[in-house]
Amino acid sequence: MTEAPVSTQALGKTIGGKTILRNVSVEVSPGTVVGIIGKNGAGKTTLMELLLGFSPATTGNARVFGHDSFTLPEAVKGRIGFVPQQDELVNLLTGRQQLALTAALHGRWNREMIERLRSAWDVPLDQTIERLSGGERQKLSILMALGHEPDLLLPDEPVASLDPIARRQFLQEMIAIAAGQSRTMLFSTHIVSDLERIADQIWIMRDGAIAWAGALDQLKESVVRLSIASRKSLPAGLQLPGAISQRIAGSRASAVVMHWSEADASRLRQELDADIEVESLSLEDIFVELHA
Repeated sequence: MTEAPVSTQALGKTIGGKTILRNVSVEVSPGTVVGIIGKNGAGKTTLMELLLGFSPATTGNARVFGHDSFTLPEAVKGRIGFVPQQDELVNLLTGRQQLALTAALHGRWNREMIERLRSAWDVPLDQTIERLSGGERQKLSILMALGHEPDLLLPDEPVASLDPIARRQFLQEMIAIAAGQSRTMLFSTHIVSDLERIADQIWIMRDGAIAWAGALDQLKESVVRLSIASRKSLPAGLQLPGAISQRIAGSRASAVVMHWSEADASRLRQELDADIEVESLSLEDIFVELHA
């Protein structure tokens, strides 16, 4: 039986009496692209750090390829590629030297792919890293994470410093990687629109917990905007099932609801004696509503 690339049970982290992450229980199937979104401070980076074994969990556990993440064997670490939010490059080295150093740490290194991406992304390798721009440093970090063709890729806000063209090039490469169905990716970002291009699953993090974990299509079907026009005045205290937000004015109401179904529509039309229009939302709209 193939071990899940990532699984957690009631995972939590407390630092200095403050809960950073709480009760995270998820499992990722091989070949899945998971988009992790949340506001700054939602717990995305802490979750990545626990999966990578950078610090121990306070509660629960995290496992990577069947091993406890805090005591990962070197062989398992070699199957992981990580793009940190803040790069860990050596300023006095050139980009070429940094890549050579990283390649030497791995048993395999796809030089042809790295040269192709370096050229496409216009990464200068013969300058010292301290002279590179923020975007160039980020591209170099991404190359370092991809060269050994990891089975599990963990980019943490990998496109934050990239211009729109570079972001699109990076996402195209991620789509190509995902298309192989062999690599698993957990992609953390606050640029929600990027995830709609590549993610199979979405985790929405809020206040250190996962507010939603499931298929992107399922999320879009589940969260909708309702426009309600009743033939009678609506009660001011009306509570719509699953409402994230709602506004009522006389015989009209608008609301964003979660866990929506056509059965709900039929029931509400009868109960409220109303016409109801249902509008699908983009992932970005859903994210904003959940954090309003």
